[in-house]
Amino acid sequence: MLFLQLLLGGLQTGALYALTACGFALIFGATKVFHFAHGASFTLAGYLFLLLWNNGHPAWLGVLAAIAVATGFGVAMERFVYRPIQRHEGGFFTVFVAAFGVSLVVQNLVGMWAGRGFVVADSSLSRATEVLPEVFLAPVFWVSLAVAAVLFLALGIFLTRHPAGVALRALSQNSDLIRAYGLSSHRLSLLAFALGSALAAPAAVLTAITTGMNEAVGHHVMLISMAATIVGGVGSLKGAALAGLSLGVAESVVLNFADPQWAEAASFVVLFGFILFRPSGLFGHAVAR
Repeated sequence: MLFLQLLLGGLQTGALYALTACGFALIFGATKVFHFAHGASFTLAGYLFLLLWNNGHPAWLGVLAAIAVATGFGVAMERFVYRPIQRHEGGFFTVFVAAFGVSLVVQNLVGMWAGRGFVVADSSLSRATEVLPEVFLAPVFWVSLAVAAVLFLALGIFLTRHPAGVALRALSQNSDLIRAYGLSSHRLSLLAFALGSALAAPAAVLTAITTGMNEAVGHHVMLISMAATIVGGVGSLKGAALAGLSLGVAESVVLNFADPQWAEAASFVVLFGFILFRPSGLFGHAVAR
């Protein structure tokens, strides 16, 4: 039954990874900006929820505040960091260093304010009960799967049926075509950052309720999001979501066969395998040379 317990735990973790990975993939696919500070959005959202929850505020207020701070941070990064760099023709490395620097600032500020240890939101959603012999599930398991499913469905409908969503998809294909039709690529970039960052907030809230948060969690989230984007196929939101789910399962199931320190390494073993044998990812397109 240990394997089944680990598998179910991996599905829950993978659903949260899928949300953050899909948000990163949406931003990168639409804007071609390597938003390394995506993990900082996750950290800020989780800690703001914890602050409000632990001070007796209702959960819905904490969730809304978490979404607001994640979205605001992502939009601010696009407007005040990435866009000025691009205006001065800064390259990929310049953008990466700027985003990495902001992430470190956020990490240290959070550490100074909240401490360096893990902080967990005490909730009845995280109290597990035995559903099968030696298999325990908490209500947050079903909440995580349901939230991920609803958000992916809503995002899919938005991207395929709403004019702004269709324009976002077009931006990821050809920004010059967007301008030719009189649309603003800058506004669409802001929308991509807002949506992508907002997807990290529910995952942060659910992580705060289950495993808890620490100031460095954003770096792990960012690495998983990057790995899922590559494994799923750059530009494919479906691929990023499926890869995020798979990486969460891989991290958990490997504990049945190896020591705990190998859990995170499992994700990158999968990543290296794809880089070597299928660099285009699950749903990417191979490029002829």
